[in-house]
Amino acid sequence: MQQLENKVAIITGASSGIGRAAARLFARHGAQLVLVARRRKELDALVAQLADGGAQVVACAGDVGDEACAQGAVALALQRFGGLDIAFNNAGTLGPMGPTPEIALEDWQAAVDTNLTSAFLAAKYQLPAMVARGGGSLIFTSTFVGHTLGMAGMAAYAASKAGVIGLTKALAAEYGAAGIRVNALLPGGTDTPLGRAVANTPEAQAFVAGLHALKRLATPDEIASSALYLASDASSFTTGTALLADGGVSIVRA
Repeated sequence: MQQLENKVAIITGASSGIGRAAARLFARHGAQLVLVARRRKELDALVAQLADGGAQVVACAGDVGDEACAQGAVALALQRFGGLDIAFNNAGTLGPMGPTPEIALEDWQAAVDTNLTSAFLAAKYQLPAMVARGGGSLIFTSTFVGHTLGMAGMAAYAASKAGVIGLTKALAAEYGAAGIRVNALLPGGTDTPLGRAVANTPEAQAFVAGLHALKRLATPDEIASSALYLASDASSFTTGTALLADGGVSIVRA
């Protein structure tokens, strides 16, 4: 059964990791896709691959922190596919790592722009398109870091991603009557380029895996499956949530 048949979806951060896995999964479930990422070469390769498999898909290269990118992705969805039903706003950055007093203001601001301001800009343009459609599902990728667990040296990441959860709850209350569900997805440690930037040795990866109740990292496909749940009618009465898909890292303390 195709859970997203005849649905139009935007996915950001689509060139790798969770976004790439979600693009493939959403395409298999019948979605028409606008894929957004900064890296044009990788994005075009994915679009070509999905199109060869029969998907209706188009690329929109750009930086999610740029308002023109957010506006352009929605305009492309309307132009090519006639509307917008789903947005998986997944692009993000770790930002500066290390002791907070050593973080430069410009590095802090860059993390906030990519992780939080981009979510605001996405919603600014996606929500009116979903209202015109009669409803939809708006999804943001946040994190357990700064929500259920504090981690030293990750202040910019934690603060900006925690802000996404606050935005999620506000938008869910604001747009529920319009039939729009708004949720945040909180992955645990996942085997992605971003995850490997934090745990960049086999020993570090083993340590991070051990923090989880399941004693392993997630695959991007597993997190994409949780995004599919939030995008589909299977979650029709789910809104305003911070959905943990974290392998139990939030409940393990030893």
